[in-house]
Amino acid sequence: MSSPAAAADATATPPVAAPRLFSLAGQVALITGATRGIGAACALALAEAGASICLVQRDNTNTATRDAIRALPGAPRAEIVVCELSDLDQVRTVFARALELMGGDIHILVNCAGIQRRAPAVQFSEQDWDDVINVNLKSVWLLSQSAGTHMVSRRRGKIINFGSLLTFQGGITVPAYAAAKGGLGQLTKALSNEWSKDNVQVNAICPGYIATDMNEKLLADPTRLRQISERIPAGRWGEPKDFAGPVVFLASPASQYVCGELLVVDGGWMGR
Repeated sequence: MSSPAAAADATATPPVAAPRLFSLAGQVALITGATRGIGAACALALAEAGASICLVQRDNTNTATRDAIRALPGAPRAEIVVCELSDLDQVRTVFARALELMGGDIHILVNCAGIQRRAPAVQFSEQDWDDVINVNLKSVWLLSQSAGTHMVSRRRGKIINFGSLLTFQGGITVPAYAAAKGGLGQLTKALSNEWSKDNVQVNAICPGYIATDMNEKLLADPTRLRQISERIPAGRWGEPKDFAGPVVFLASPASQYVCGELLVVDGGWMGR
């Protein structure tokens, strides 16, 4: 029977120069929600670090992110696999379809897709609740389960979920979103508790207030914009490019001993 030290050695952080710890050369990443905003910035960053990218999209008409990746120096591989994340039957098959498309191996899963519905809780419809929970939480669970099945048997892999400030806070008029993002934080920890011993690191990135389409209503409300902006210690809203470094870190060997972490990227909001 191997000793704990021997088992640890098998999955230890590689003893290489620091810059190489962030290399994703030879890796394959599957990412949802990458047609725009934070997801697109993450996909480009992973490709710049050396990974081949498989983009999960509801259709293949929007090729902007794929084309931007292919235009990078060295022309990294980028493909699209079609899946409507609100259709759970499609979600159940998408990982296997991506595996086949990308040559039989996936090293990194990034769950970045999400939708938002806003209404006072007493008026919030059951359909809106189901839509948000299915896309923002259940599809993440199904994809992570498929990825874990693949990665655990190979004793290596990275799963990166995208939470929110509402992983920790309740929000206003977004009960389903808050429930989904709160659940996602606990799911991240639960999967990490099971799979860290198998050298599969499961973590989450929790964005603060970011200037993207999802926050367009807040950005268009002068009062809320001022209230939020005044509370951010960094003095600005975040941008999608602020997630390039965090996602590469969590996808790379540099984060080999980071497990079950909810990494907040919020300009200091939670620190207040």
